Amino acid sequence: MEQTTAPPKAAKPAVTPNTESMPAHRVRSADGSWIAFDRIGAGEPVILVDAALCDRRVGPSQALARLLAPHFTVITYDRRGRGESGDTAPYAIAREVEDIAALLAEAGGTACLWGMSSGAVLALEAANQLSGVKKLALYEAPLIVDDNGPATRMQWDRIAEAVAAGRRSDAVRLFLRGVGVPRFFVGMMRLSPLWPKLKSIAHTLPYDGALVRGYQRGRALPAGRWHSVTAPVLVMAGSRSPEWMHRGNGALAAALPNALYCTLEGQTHRLKPSAHVPALVEFFAGEPARPGA
Repeated sequence: MEQTTAPPKAAKPAVTPNTESMPAHRVRSADGSWIAFDRIGAGEPVILVDAALCDRRVGPSQALARLLAPHFTVITYDRRGRGESGDTAPYAIAREVEDIAALLAEAGGTACLWGMSSGAVLALEAANQLSGVKKLALYEAPLIVDDNGPATRMQWDRIAEAVAAGRRSDAVRLFLRGVGVPRFFVGMMRLSPLWPKLKSIAHTLPYDGALVRGYQRGRALPAGRWHSVTAPVLVMAGSRSPEWMHRGNGALAAALPNALYCTLEGQTHRLKPSAHVPALVEFFAGEPARPGA
């Protein structure tokens, strides 16, 4: 496992891409749900997998896609139940993996994956179950392996109860407070134009809970959990993120057979797309990861 503290310089694009987003496309997942996606750029395909309370219009994916488009064909999509994507009940993590399988097929059968937070866990699950994932980049998967991380099980239970009762605003508030957003900023956000957008996808928060709640504080990562992930993996965390985040992601990199661990200097869990692009371009377009090199 190799650790770096600053991302390398981005390679120059090999092609001149179309970086203007085309109208949303749709692909049908295995259960019949339609999954909406955008595709920009040119070159090898990269699929971006969003975190909680994000879709291809809300959150960092759109900006990240535009910065990556000079180097790759970048696919952003609405995870099921969000934006313009459908959602056939009942929910299961396997359905979200099937959504990524449909996008892989749309991309020509192979692609690189990038995921953040709960989206990183989903991307990891997809790589564990699907063929066609060439490389996998993960940013701050919320895996808690020591006693210093947040106690999340009760938080997710309360969020699920709020969603079931139709109290979407409460579900968003509980989630934001649970991930450490100060109470004052949550109050300010409730007065902003962003709040209705967050409420509109709040019912999908239990989906993110299903992905991450099994990784509780004080527990080691399950041995052999991701034994089928043989593709090169880049595991990243921000240097200003909590120590439990570094320990969890370091443990993840150590548990994977072909992974590097990278600390992005000055970064936190609030993703800054421009800080990620050099490392992602180097990893996706460069040589495969060689642990211990």
